[in-house]
Amino acid sequence: MDIKVVEKEEMKVVGISWSGDHSQRTIIPQLFDEMEKRLHDIAYKTDEPVFIAPFHSRETDLTYYVMAPVEKLDDIPEGMSGFTIPKKYYVHTTHVGRFEEIKNTYHHIYAWMKEYGYDQDYQALSLEVYKHEHVLQNKAGDLHFDIYLPVKIYK
Repeated sequence: MDIKVVEKEEMKVVGISWSGDHSQRTIIPQLFDEMEKRLHDIAYKTDEPVFIAPFHSRETDLTYYVMAPVEKLDDIPEGMSGFTIPKKYYVHTTHVGRFEEIKNTYHHIYAWMKEYGYDQDYQALSLEVYKHEHVLQNKAGDLHFDIYLPVKIYK
């Protein structure tokens, strides 16, 4: 598994969100279906063929967003939210595998961060980036997406 630190530029996003406890996270794939149906509602989408999935994970629950990158945060559709994700350093890797294996990928990232002395910035959003080129295999359960965990400082 290739893990490295990268810097991501600021990005504006618009989309839908869900909050619940960790035991309910199996609902997350349905959010992508809902977002696909509502994509045409979003003004000022960029040409970037991705879904950005920022999330806050807390001890007992999480908030998960499925969003499209936009050029500006105007005309946000009803039932959606929009915000700017600031420029930041992230520990990055790619998950390839089943939904049940995602936890293992995250454990590898956390172990790498500990080994190399990186502290996660829990005040910042973590990101999952789903490229449209993988949409069919993702729907079939063979997931392929990028993971970005925010770090406090780049070493």
